[in-house]
Amino acid sequence: MIKRDELTKYINKYLNIWDYQDYGPNGLHIEGAEEIKKIAFAVSATRYSIEEAIKLGADTLIVHHGLFWKFHGTRTITGAFGKRVKPLIKNDINLLSYHLPLDAHMEVGNAASIAKKIDLANIKPFGDHKGMPTGVKGKLITPLTANDFGKKLMGVLEHNVIVSTHDQDAIIKTVGIITGGANSDWIQAKRDGLDAYITGEISEHDWHEAQESELHYFAGGHNATEQFGVQELMKHLYEKFNDKDLEFFYIPSSNPA
Repeated sequence: MIKRDELTKYINKYLNIWDYQDYGPNGLHIEGAEEIKKIAFAVSATRYSIEEAIKLGADTLIVHHGLFWKFHGTRTITGAFGKRVKPLIKNDINLLSYHLPLDAHMEVGNAASIAKKIDLANIKPFGDHKGMPTGVKGKLITPLTANDFGKKLMGVLEHNVIVSTHDQDAIIKTVGIITGGANSDWIQAKRDGLDAYITGEISEHDWHEAQESELHYFAGGHNATEQFGVQELMKHLYEKFNDKDLEFFYIPSSNPA
């Protein structure tokens, strides 16, 4: 068992949330039980992940995509949104969410997790959002052709990968990664002199422009590229608080986008 405030304080500090000007709040979104015993993790706070957390008997749900975003503005607790919020409150479940800080973290972040899985070395911070990095970059231990690299990434993500490349046989040595919806940040990869860029989504015009700029662009799905951060955070917390007799659960999503 661990106190809610102790856990929240630790994660907030570990992920360095205060240095980010994010699209929504990071940390505790909904205050539930003071004493925590069972923690569920998911990419997003959806109706499905919340219902699964309730079935598991979790008193805390930790996600990458929370419920409150600046671009949504003020929202009433009604309709589909209400069906997410009310069950959390009714069941006294804490909701914690970490967005950009979890994207960029050099140990458990979404980008860093993918970098390790695709065998990048010399991993460094990459990307910029109001003065803070949003991903990582590095060198492939074993350079690959664009075609082979796409296949490798597809295996890591277990998801289809859209590839924009000017030459399937060109050798890729350096890669930048910003997960999720960083469609146009391939420009930062080009500016840094990198060979390739990985993110979750791709826009029609970015497919053309990246190809014409001779940068290899790989879009592996928003959910798929951001599935690893919460899993790595879960592993970290398990090791950090293994004397607290806590239970941990990961709730996968079938979202193909």
